[in-house]
Amino acid sequence: MAALSCGSVAFAQIHKMEHRDSTVTERIYNLNPVVVTGSGHHQRLKSTATPVRVLSAQEIHEQGISTFDAALTRMMPQVSMAPNSMGTFLRLNGLGNKYILILINGQKLTGDISNNVDLNRINMARVKRIEVLDGAASSLYGSDAIAGVINIITDQPTQNLVSVVSDTRVSGKGQLTEAVTLDIFTHGFGSYTSFTHDRADSYQNNNLEYVKGSDTETQPTIAPLFTGYRSNILGQKFTYSPTDQLAFNAGFDYSHKITDRPNTRDDITGGTDYEMRYKGFRWNVGGIYKFTQKNSLQATFTADRFRYGKEYDVETKSNQVGDYVLSKSQHAYEADLKAVLDLPSLWGDRKGTSITILGANWRRDELDATSGNIDKGVYTLAFYGQHEQKFLERMTATLGLRYTHHETFGNHLTPKVTLMYSPGAFNFRATYSAGFRAPGLDELYYHYYAVNRGKPQINFGNRHLKPEKSNYFALNAEYHTDKLLFSVTGYFNRINDMVVKQNIDVDAASLTMLQDEFPEMTTEEADKLERYSLYQNSDKGDVKGVQVNVSANLFRGFNLSANWTYTYARSKSLSDGSPDGEAEWSLLERSIRNAATLSANYHHAWGRYALNVNLNGRLQSKTYYTGSYEDAPGFGIWNLQTTHTIDCISWALLEPSIGIDNLFDKTDHRIDSSARKYALYSPGRMLVVGLKLKFKE
Repeated sequence: MAALSCGSVAFAQIHKMEHRDSTVTERIYNLNPVVVTGSGHHQRLKSTATPVRVLSAQEIHEQGISTFDAALTRMMPQVSMAPNSMGTFLRLNGLGNKYILILINGQKLTGDISNNVDLNRINMARVKRIEVLDGAASSLYGSDAIAGVINIITDQPTQNLVSVVSDTRVSGKGQLTEAVTLDIFTHGFGSYTSFTHDRADSYQNNNLEYVKGSDTETQPTIAPLFTGYRSNILGQKFTYSPTDQLAFNAGFDYSHKITDRPNTRDDITGGTDYEMRYKGFRWNVGGIYKFTQKNSLQATFTADRFRYGKEYDVETKSNQVGDYVLSKSQHAYEADLKAVLDLPSLWGDRKGTSITILGANWRRDELDATSGNIDKGVYTLAFYGQHEQKFLERMTATLGLRYTHHETFGNHLTPKVTLMYSPGAFNFRATYSAGFRAPGLDELYYHYYAVNRGKPQINFGNRHLKPEKSNYFALNAEYHTDKLLFSVTGYFNRINDMVVKQNIDVDAASLTMLQDEFPEMTTEEADKLERYSLYQNSDKGDVKGVQVNVSANLFRGFNLSANWTYTYARSKSLSDGSPDGEAEWSLLERSIRNAATLSANYHHAWGRYALNVNLNGRLQSKTYYTGSYEDAPGFGIWNLQTTHTIDCISWALLEPSIGIDNLFDKTDHRIDSSARKYALYSPGRMLVVGLKLKFKE
């Protein structure tokens, strides 16, 4: 919950140089940007009682970043990623995907793949800033916001212009990102078109694996450490403002992604018979009416469809090359009505300000999973309110409450209380917020049977699950000036009734039951079945941590930042029937105890040429894995990026860039085995070259 932007921590404001014949710019780093996620309305970062972290588009570009996961991991130490063919396993402060709510302009992004997130659906060409709120935020955002909220704010210029931008980035291992945007705004009408192509090849850091059952004998494999892919995103948005008080918007995003893995071969292990193919289509309409500058009524409706399945490129017993088998299709429909009101002060003649938010939200989620034998839907209806009051000149309090009616789990209340004391350049904050997560449709109704490399897999949902609930507490102290920001945050997050997939050993009685449930299972497959999985409310979790964040504008054009987080994330399983006091705590899967990000950025302009140099690094301790898996070692990765802005052509602005990812060539070369997991997926040192072209009117 640290109250600062990160990476180079500030987002950049542009100021024209005083040279009469120059159009390139000097950059001053603003440590106090406008944010919306923490409080639900726009305000300056140091004024919000519920602060957020901010990553600006300018920072992301200056670090040579073209993907969403790289933006978060390079600039936020409390975030970690583990990419694979089934999406990206995302963690925030030790908690995984299902506890993290990802929003685009405040509306939930639908679509998960085996509890992994398809982050390639996020159109980085349109990102204006990324706001990250740590901790439970269900009072404003409802279910899933237990670990935190990641809100992607998109850009839409509102000046009379016609702008065409092409942004290309190329590096090793076939990595290429090409983004093209066309923006038109005139007389209150705006059209914003974008297309992004992103691709990367599969690669290995070690082409050996241990022979099954042996810790010493190895054999060659073509199984990739990183799974290659091809991805395309097409986006279109329209806006219209007939008056200064009224504005409408409508738009859509279409995404398509397919993996690019080695095919199955008879002479070597590690290939696959099929590629994973993903498609997403998201559209929305909305509007806002401003009664005054600080009083508005907003309405949005969003429909989101995501589906994925297997596209075969190797002939098998049951499928031909080119066959497509749908695995899961998800639909979501969401309507939100929100009023932001600047009500009279509640303190009579005392000086103060207040903001009240009142809203209603309806959402329906539908899941059709052929592999899990599910075709279900569920709706949620919620009403929420929040009042933020400044009093006694230096005190600000926020009270929020959300009432949620879930079709399956009934009624729930999630409160939030914050208090901020601001003497001079200091801020002291205290926060309590409750979290709520309704079990997913797959966790409730899954009836899954599949055979993977000759071995059967069985997963059952559980209709008797209870919702997961959390209580989040945080204390924050911050010193904030135009040139320096220093922040320390301590927090504690307790989660009850955690839903986990429990493995159950197969005995004679259960094997008979499973054969009745899945008559397609052959006798040979049944003989290989050792265990099956069932979703249960069997765990409770604790996450404790400290975050320290520093950013300093040492002199004009030069910024230093450092962000460090300590996370102690653990869970206690009660699945064996042991009393709570006797059950043992264990570290959460994929949690990281210590992580830090550091950045140094220098920018200077000479006439029609400007130089930006950025050095950034991520350092983290080992990643913990549970069960029989060994922990993944810690690492430190450093990246250098230089960007050159050239304004010597009347009709275009050129911005070539060149840099080096992973300066010191850090890789994880361990031999693959059934007990081995990874945290570092870099292929090593790579040259990165880019070119951004902005065509002027």
